[in-house]
Amino acid sequence: MPSKTIEINPVTRVEGHGKVTIQLDESGNAISARFHNTQFRGFEKFCEGQVYHEMPNLTARICGICPVSHQLASAKACDAILGLEITRPAKLLRELLHMGQFIQSHALHFFHLASPDLLLGLDSDPATRNVIGLIDVNPKLATDAVMLRSYGQTIIKKLGGKKIHMNAACPGGMTTALNIEDRDEFLKKIDWAIGVTQLAIKIMLDYVSKNKVMVDSFATFPSAYMGLVDKDNNLTLYDGNLRLVDSKGVVLEDQFNPSNYLDIIAEYVEDWSYMKFPFYKPLGYPGGIYRVAPLGRLNACTGISTPLANAEFKNYKKLGKNGLVEGSLYFHYARLIEILYSIERCRELLEDKDITSTDLQVNATKYNKHGVGVVEAPRGTLFHDYTVDETGKITGVNLIVATGNNNLAMNRAVYEVAKDYIKNGKVTEGILNRVEAAIRCYDPCLSCATHALGQMPLLIQLRDPEGNILSSIYK
Repeated sequence: MPSKTIEINPVTRVEGHGKVTIQLDESGNAISARFHNTQFRGFEKFCEGQVYHEMPNLTARICGICPVSHQLASAKACDAILGLEITRPAKLLRELLHMGQFIQSHALHFFHLASPDLLLGLDSDPATRNVIGLIDVNPKLATDAVMLRSYGQTIIKKLGGKKIHMNAACPGGMTTALNIEDRDEFLKKIDWAIGVTQLAIKIMLDYVSKNKVMVDSFATFPSAYMGLVDKDNNLTLYDGNLRLVDSKGVVLEDQFNPSNYLDIIAEYVEDWSYMKFPFYKPLGYPGGIYRVAPLGRLNACTGISTPLANAEFKNYKKLGKNGLVEGSLYFHYARLIEILYSIERCRELLEDKDITSTDLQVNATKYNKHGVGVVEAPRGTLFHDYTVDETGKITGVNLIVATGNNNLAMNRAVYEVAKDYIKNGKVTEGILNRVEAAIRCYDPCLSCATHALGQMPLLIQLRDPEGNILSSIYK
């Protein structure tokens, strides 16, 4: 039996366009697998020549799902160029905006993109293994999921005028104050939002308990883990220092200033993907693999500052060795814990006396030539790095986007699943869905464009060693 290549193109129920190629040996077993980003955007290059203060609204257009994250990282980089410390009310509003982003993005991914695999089954009919099938099985959960996402989006709209590509954070602060009526309305829905999230956590843990052996082994591998933490090493999403631990829980970087990220992170380029491969420099490439996003953040931190999320965090820590959880499917549990934290943090922010203040902007007349802004996006640590000339014009941009940090890990995940499930040349739709599900754990943002609902095409091709197509399945 000659060796073959399986191609999954495109990967479904993720943001953007990517494909997977799996190489089989003569016995029909997987010997390699690659996850390819098939698009080129070029944002770093075409930002050159722009004026720095245009960057928050320009880079928010990178993504229709997480524009808030890019706008905040960009605004923080511009603050650094101006040498400013923004006002406390502005910082509170930026963080509230960010919590709205986490709620809406995580809710979208868990309920609409990931949960069909959990609630309907990895081997279920692909015609119904989607949000429409979810509505049929549990219409109330599907409705609550939409409303939970809407809660986060409404926060974004009230602070930035629109749910997508808002105009909220700006160099030196925020553009819009929060009025008392909107604050009170948001507070009224906190308990409801917590209830929906806790129900989702119950569903997730019920799935884990019924499929423990599979969940523990699915796309499981050792790596380092990275995320922002506060001064007490608690989870933080808007501001903080980097913490990075290795696969045994040994601290590699503690309270590391994220502005100096290039001292510990480098990027590698492969000729088969448009996405770069960041790695931890002291361990080299590819040994410096690390994970970010919910699993990475909860493995890197030592606690969560809000009570309900922290109680769930303690349960999460019990699932792994040395306090580390390695299985990729546990990303979904960690994602729900972060929603819970974000809702609790919304309550704290909304109850702060300064949240409705109009003291939102500060100005400067001099420029630093370099500024770095870092936040935790839903999909992981996000770096915006700008260099400007004496007029404030951008001369250089470096962006390490959240999904990019997980690129090595996503490639390892698809290989682990392909290796475990493809045997003797047997390839079923359910097996291929498992490969895709490994990618969906990481909630990648591939094209930085909006998600599309409905059926997406799946093309599977078997090729011989010379590249000739032996058979194709298109659906």
